[in-house]
Amino acid sequence: MNESSPTRASAAPSTASSPHPPPPSLFALFVAFATIALCGFGGVLAWSHRVMVEERRWLTPEQFNQTYALCSMLPGGNILNFSVIFGSRFRGVLGALVAIAGLLGPPMLLIMIIGTIYAHYGEMPALRRALTGIASAAAGLMMATVAKMARPLFVNRRSIAVPLVAVATFAAIGVMQWPLPLVLAAIIPVSIGISWVRL
Repeated sequence: MNESSPTRASAAPSTASSPHPPPPSLFALFVAFATIALCGFGGVLAWSHRVMVEERRWLTPEQFNQTYALCSMLPGGNILNFSVIFGSRFRGVLGALVAIAGLLGPPMLLIMIIGTIYAHYGEMPALRRALTGIASAAAGLMMATVAKMARPLFVNRRSIAVPLVAVATFAAIGVMQWPLPLVLAAIIPVSIGISWVRL
């Protein structure tokens, strides 16, 4: 009995879950949002999920979905709202300002350079074909990210109502082309009611 206890004790740390990474520093916030903005051709949703969830592990998939859903309900750009919420969550007002600076500063300089080049060479057929290819790749990247974000809704759920709400929202907006404000006015109360009942 006594000899087996050290073995059990030594095995315990291996089964423990890995601790969460420390909160990001101001420099890490700037670099992360600059990376998201500079790499986010065709939209930054894919890269924000990749950086925050997969690479840095600052958010779980569920936390990312919840935060982005909140940003979608607020006025303004989703990623701009996300930078404010995320930066202030870890580093307060200064963190929010640094995240915004990383999100807007480097891309602004890059766009000024690209705009100057496009003004001179924008009519070249080769450049137009290249832009078409970039748009196609961006669409595929967006579809892959949507699949990743939808996975937590369909896995390990005790209620089938949550994925049904997601499917109904997609069908109403993406297939039926119903007005977004009307769909949200109907879906949001239903979603809140389901979450309230499940709690």
